[in-house]
Amino acid sequence: MSTSTPNAISTPSTSPTITTDALIIGFGKGGKTLAAKLSAAGRKVVIAEASANMYGGTCINIGCLPSKSLILSAEQARRDGANSTPETREAAFEAAIKEKRRVTSMLRDKNYHKLADQDNITVITGRAHFTGPHSVEIATAEGPVAVTASKIFINTGATPRIPDIPGISTTPGVYTSTGLMDLDDMPQRLVIIGSGFIGLEFASMFADFGTAVTVLQHNAEFLPREDADVAAAIRAQLEAQGVKFLFNADTKAIAPAADGGVRLSVAVKGMTRGASQACDSTPAGTGNAHTDITGAADAADTATTTSPTSNPTDHATMSHVQTKPSDDGEPRFAEPAEARFCLTTDAVLVATGRTPNVEGLHLEAAGVELTERGAVKVDELLRTTAADIWALGDVNGGPQHTYISLDDYRVVWSQLNGSDHPYTVKDRKHVPSSTFLATPYSRVGLNEREAKAAGLDYVVKRLPVAAVPKAQVMRRPDGLMKAIVERNTGRILGAMLLSAESHEVINIVKLAMDLDAPASTLRDMVFTHPTIAEALNDLFA
Repeated sequence: MSTSTPNAISTPSTSPTITTDALIIGFGKGGKTLAAKLSAAGRKVVIAEASANMYGGTCINIGCLPSKSLILSAEQARRDGANSTPETREAAFEAAIKEKRRVTSMLRDKNYHKLADQDNITVITGRAHFTGPHSVEIATAEGPVAVTASKIFINTGATPRIPDIPGISTTPGVYTSTGLMDLDDMPQRLVIIGSGFIGLEFASMFADFGTAVTVLQHNAEFLPREDADVAAAIRAQLEAQGVKFLFNADTKAIAPAADGGVRLSVAVKGMTRGASQACDSTPAGTGNAHTDITGAADAADTATTTSPTSNPTDHATMSHVQTKPSDDGEPRFAEPAEARFCLTTDAVLVATGRTPNVEGLHLEAAGVELTERGAVKVDELLRTTAADIWALGDVNGGPQHTYISLDDYRVVWSQLNGSDHPYTVKDRKHVPSSTFLATPYSRVGLNEREAKAAGLDYVVKRLPVAAVPKAQVMRRPDGLMKAIVERNTGRILGAMLLSAESHEVINIVKLAMDLDAPASTLRDMVFTHPTIAEALNDLFA
């Protein structure tokens, strides 16, 4: 990747001190869009990016686009049967990683030059920290560069949240999503800690590649924020792909396994039987992989809406279960019972959420405060607690979507362009989301449990995807569509689409909601045929 341009500062001898109109810390979606707009308006802009591998931001390099590239490759491998033998699985995975790297490198290069080649924009590769209200020092590979700016924009994104588990940061084979997407060799067994939507995307993807996937969930309810029928349908889809779930599972420690893999010590609440020997006192990979742990899965599964999961240790080898003893040394079966056991696997994905990336920024030097959750504190105009400093994207604690970062740019720009009525975060309507499972899940607005909690008078609309002609033509009839409509007004309160192409169709529903169009508008709209979108006629009938 070429990055040598007249406007790329790499050494302090080129320009050790810079005064500029705007400094943007981070090359993410909101920041890079704002940089181009400011440059076009004739303002001088400096962009500080900590890593040359992150030009363009999280989405392009380690987020949305590389993961979707791999997801599409995995789906192709499943359709072609390339996931059926070890040899074909490895070949398919190797080709997928190669294509992901090609796409990522190409997009990173284009994003870099789109800004760095402009006369008004200087890109500096180095880690920035505040030294005062309008001053920043950027630590480059060759030395520090000082920047003074009239306006500063924090756009540093978020980083994976790593739970406090002994061995999690020191054991080889434990990855965040970033590392797992860049492996040279496909893991035959994968344990995922966390069952949020990021973890489920990776579970679906690796299952399609042919990896044996086990998901550990801390509590008993699968996707607790979703409606029970939707959550059950998503779980059924993943289990049909071969993904195994273990609920009420709390990872206590992680260590290298004797076979070169990873060993997890896991406690399961609700388990009432097991061997007497502790996990930590036995070699990994021994013991009966099909005894006792089924009881743990069944016990942990009682709060879910579908039948108990099959044995998760078909995928990750179990060794030596131990029930939690009572004070007199005898096994204790009163609730909450707890058992310990080992899982041995080839790789572990830590998918326990992301946290705003503020470490090392020295925000206190500028008077920028954080929220209780560690995000940069902002108001409805994304202004921080310091004058002329804004925060865009994941770092400000808003929804962690690339399109929200882009919309944050609109909020900021509406203030900088002299608008009499700036656009604010409060003006933002109906943020949709999509999770790219084998059958994509997309939603916008309220689901049924949220509408009920809000005391709204509503009706529920349902449509099985099998009833949609295009889904049958695509040979993808799995899933369901669900919508919530206010009873007396016909106002669309929300929609949940678990269907092929749901990530496209959900935008139609969002547009109708933004325009306050009643459900009858989608019921009566003329759509092309055959399409998934025309299912909205029947869904809202």
